Amino acid sequence: MLIRNAAARGAIWAVFGLLVLGLMASPVLITLMLALARQWTSFLPSGVTGEHLGEALSADSLASFSVSVQTAVISSALAVLLGTWAALAGRSAPAWLRQPMSALFHLPSAIPSVVIGLGVLIAFSTPPLLLNGTPAIVVAVQTVMVLAFTYSNVHAALEGLDRQQALVASSLGASPARILLTVTLPQLLPSIGAAAGLSLALCMGELGATMMVYPASWRTVPVSIFTALDRGEVFLAAAMTLLLLLITLVILALLALVRTGRGPARRGGGRRRAGKEGVGLAA
Repeated sequence: MLIRNAAARGAIWAVFGLLVLGLMASPVLITLMLALARQWTSFLPSGVTGEHLGEALSADSLASFSVSVQTAVISSALAVLLGTWAALAGRSAPAWLRQPMSALFHLPSAIPSVVIGLGVLIAFSTPPLLLNGTPAIVVAVQTVMVLAFTYSNVHAALEGLDRQQALVASSLGASPARILLTVTLPQLLPSIGAAAGLSLALCMGELGATMMVYPASWRTVPVSIFTALDRGEVFLAAAMTLLLLLITLVILALLALVRTGRGPARRGGGRRRAGKEGVGLAA
């Protein structure tokens, strides 16, 4: 650190620790305490119980978890497909079109989620695409919400690729489709996997836009948590939030394992493999 005085460094680390504890750890700790508390009428909860967690695993709550998982899987898959396609198309687009195209795909991350929800609701409430009142409109709104993330993640990975490998494959007679499938996409798989995992986690916790469009028969976990809080069932909401947090942590842990096992190749190794890939393409 730039500060050489030991006492000053200790004070800075103490302040930093308090900020981290207050902003990150304390909400999780309070949620855990609420989910397991029998009552909370004073500064600290009194008694420990698993009733709230049992209620959070009831049939209605499990239905919400099932809805959230299905919606998140479908939405993140669509977002990854569209975002990857857009990033690949933007790489070969004319120079004057790249900046407006990038701005368009980043737009959902720059405007409030309720605006996106209202826009999707209006857009799909009339023929020919009448999705209002169906689960498909929830999938559509969550896809739009995470599309900016998937596009930017794959686009950044594309900018870091070595173009020489594609040029070598092309000079050896490989078609553009074969170059895409055997050279470009394999190098993008770690970034695509990261985008898919984090998009899934984001969809699991999405509330603002989903509240604007969801039908009563397709209620996600965040909506159920908001509904429980609105009814004053704070302990149930905390238990459902805790379970949602655990699912998100599992997704992130799996993502970390994938990224560790399939990290990007070193620059030197990529160059050494270029000739081998070119020979395989020529064959």
